[in-house]
Amino acid sequence: MKYISTRGQAPVLNFEQVLLTGLASDGGLYVPETLPQFSREEIAAMAGMDYPQLAQRIIEPFVEDSIPAEDLRQIIADTYAVFRHNAVAPLVQIGHNQWVLELFHGPTLAFKDFALQLLGRLLDYVLERRQQKVVIMGATSGDTGSAAIEGCKRCKNIDIFILHPHERVSEVQRRQMTTVVGDNIHNLAVQGNFDDCQAMVKATFGDRSFLPEDRGLVAVNSINWARIMAQIVYYFYAAVALGGPARPVAFSVPTGNFGDIFAGYLAHKMGLPVAQLIIATNRNDVLHRVMTTATYGRQSLEHTLSPSMDITVSSNFERLLFDLYDRDGAAVSALMRDFDRGDIHFSEAAMARARALFSSYRVPDEETCAQIASTWQDCEYLLDPHSAIGVKAALASGIGDGIPVVTLATAHPAKFPQAIQRAGIVAEPALPLHLADLFDRRERFEVLPKDLAAVQAFMANHLGA
Repeated sequence: MKYISTRGQAPVLNFEQVLLTGLASDGGLYVPETLPQFSREEIAAMAGMDYPQLAQRIIEPFVEDSIPAEDLRQIIADTYAVFRHNAVAPLVQIGHNQWVLELFHGPTLAFKDFALQLLGRLLDYVLERRQQKVVIMGATSGDTGSAAIEGCKRCKNIDIFILHPHERVSEVQRRQMTTVVGDNIHNLAVQGNFDDCQAMVKATFGDRSFLPEDRGLVAVNSINWARIMAQIVYYFYAAVALGGPARPVAFSVPTGNFGDIFAGYLAHKMGLPVAQLIIATNRNDVLHRVMTTATYGRQSLEHTLSPSMDITVSSNFERLLFDLYDRDGAAVSALMRDFDRGDIHFSEAAMARARALFSSYRVPDEETCAQIASTWQDCEYLLDPHSAIGVKAALASGIGDGIPVVTLATAHPAKFPQAIQRAGIVAEPALPLHLADLFDRRERFEVLPKDLAAVQAFMANHLGA
């Protein structure tokens, strides 16, 4: 399997190289040159597989030139052995043809664990084999940081630096990052918003000169292809559990950075019958505006009850653009140069392709709380605010009764008690046993200004691996 950049000017890489690269040298994102294809018969046979077996089946074609099958099997087994539910990603029915795919049974109670527990083990395997040390740098709007730290904390060849917007993530999210002890773990609270943090990460991948020459820089944000690859699996897992491929399934995905729903798009391209992919956003609605106006533009970021979606620049959307513009790297490069100067507008042909599979829905805070309350009243199922946005969008989608709609439940409700209280639900969700003492643990983090030089200086002065 070879990987190419969305902007067409970076070297073609194999999986191991992509894993350790992050952004392409031309500023683009790596995507597979071709995708593996599964027939209806092959997909039907997946119904008998447990989650690790299915993960092996889906992931192996993407890594086969870099990791032997037996080694991959052990990496996957170790990855999902730490999840608290034997099904790994259980489905729960909340209404007629309405389902929730629970993606919060990993160590940090968020869907990011599916990819980042795997990413940490892949990095450990590759770096040990290469006898190489790297620096991980990532930005988080809430969940990526804790999942990355939890997934990579055991790696002796890694220094990890996670940027989060100071006082703009939930307390549980912050503590899950800042209470993990390790000399190689550094949490940086940046006095800005998530977009500021993400911009610093992208800028650093463009200029790594502050690091020693022998230190590579690795991305844990969803610009890293390995994260997208891991997320493809649970689309297949849910669909075959609900009768696929004999009948199509629709998915409603709470998303800001477009990575999670892009994985669903790839599953569709690989042969999975997907009726529709619903982009569910909060009032930071960059993706909804793209779908309804064909315009991609920055607006001021607003703080909401669903902070993991408080994003105004959707990094992974470029991967979809690459397909919408016939995989023309020059066209995508020109669009992204224009985006650096202001709003951009997409062609009618590109938008027609997008709208053939994708729809979108915008849910403000008051409707989010109303959906949490309504679902609780209907079936005593407690949604976190991100998942509530997904359910609201699913119910509003107008998809026919014969098609199951699966909402990706991206986080455990205990991570967002403020939203649960605002919804009028008295019973506060309890943290699982392994996190029961979270509020008693000592925190460790640094507050830094919104200044790239200050962040890079801190990183250069705190390398320990």
